[in-house]
Amino acid sequence: MQGSATIATVTVIDAAGMISGRLCSKVAKLVISGNKVIVVNAEKAVITGSKSSIKKSWEEWLDIASITNPLQGPYHPRNPDRILQRMVRGMLPMRKSKGPNSMKRLRIYNGVPAEFSKAKMTTFDDVKATKPLAFYTTVGELAKLIG
Repeated sequence: MQGSATIATVTVIDAAGMISGRLCSKVAKLVISGNKVIVVNAEKAVITGSKSSIKKSWEEWLDIASITNPLQGPYHPRNPDRILQRMVRGMLPMRKSKGPNSMKRLRIYNGVPAEFSKAKMTTFDDVKATKPLAFYTTVGELAKLIG
C-alpha cells in the first residue's frame, strides 16, 4: 500500500501525584503502540520509599563514571523531565528500531506549557498515589537532592 499512514492520537498526561514507575510503564506502552504522548508536571510525579533510601540509591548510581575520562559518560539526568524520560527509555527496546522511533513520539515537560494549558489532560486511576503525598518524594525534590 502506497501512502498509507497511521493516524497517531495525541495524549496529554498530567503527572501530578502519580507514582513515577507505574506512570512511565503506561507511557511506554502508549508510545510503543504509536501514540504521541505529552507528559506535563513532571516535577510533581512521586517516587515511593523513604527519602533517605531514595537519595542513597541515586547517589550510588551517580557515582558510576568512566575511570579514564568522566566527560565521556555515562551521563546521569538531574532535571525532573529528563529523569522521567530516562525511566521511559529504560522500558523500551532501544536496540530495535521501534525503541528510538517511540522516543520521538514522547515529550515531557516541567510544569504546564501555555500550548497545553487548555488541553484535556488524562490521568490513570491505578497509577495515582493512594497515601497522602507526605509519604512520598516528588521527582522535583529528588532533582534538588542530587543537584
